[in-house]
Amino acid sequence: MSTLKAISISTKKGIPKSNVDSAELIENFGIKDDAHAGEWHRQISLLAMESINKMKAIGLVDLIPGIFAENLTTLGIDLLQLKIGSHVKIGKDVEIEITQIGKECHSRCAIYNAVGDCVMPREGIFAKVIKGGLIFVDDEIKTEY
Repeated sequence: MSTLKAISISTKKGIPKSNVDSAELIENFGIKDDAHAGEWHRQISLLAMESINKMKAIGLVDLIPGIFAENLTTLGIDLLQLKIGSHVKIGKDVEIEITQIGKECHSRCAIYNAVGDCVMPREGIFAKVIKGGLIFVDDEIKTEY
């Protein structure tokens, strides 16, 4: 079973996010009170806990969910197998649509400078909210390939 390992938000872009127990996702907007929310295609970012663990394995041991500025940290799902347009259900009500896989970083952000690398450009994915609602840490994640 795939689960939501962490939910993370911040009031500014390009910085590590703080973990919260739950969040409200707003249709075609993103996570309430998060800097990346808005009417665009990258309303929410996702990164697998497995990606964070890869970084830990190369010696960056103090990494926690949200450190790479991802909103949702997943466990037990290969995010890179999802295709643009795939729908993902989180918890009881929320549905998101994958809109971008990876990203281009034009400069070294505060995250890169603090951690020494950033896995988001290689292994992060982005989505927009199709159906809003509340999500909670440990919610089940269901995907359509």
